[in-house]
Amino acid sequence: MLNGVVLVAAVNRLRDEGLPLRSAIIAGAATRLRPVLMTALVASFGFVPMALSHGAGAEIQRPLASVVIGGVITSTLLTLIVLPTLYERVERRSKNNDADANAPC
Repeated sequence: MLNGVVLVAAVNRLRDEGLPLRSAIIAGAATRLRPVLMTALVASFGFVPMALSHGAGAEIQRPLASVVIGGVITSTLLTLIVLPTLYERVERRSKNNDADANAPC
């Protein structure tokens, strides 16, 4: 969630600086790629020992760790691929609606 907020904030900042929509999305995603991947990798690697455990309580720890690792990977992919695509679609649709509302009758 926080990675998505950071990505959208970066894109909005670039748009405020005057970049066109698509250029701002590409540049924002490129600049936020490393921080988003680093947070995901650190969280995933932190759960690897728990996912590979065989000791007492492992029957509870392994599934929990697997779900967390899968969720982190999925959310990272959604943040880097789906969020920029949705952002562009929503902005374009909003722009078209504003143009339609301002059109003379």
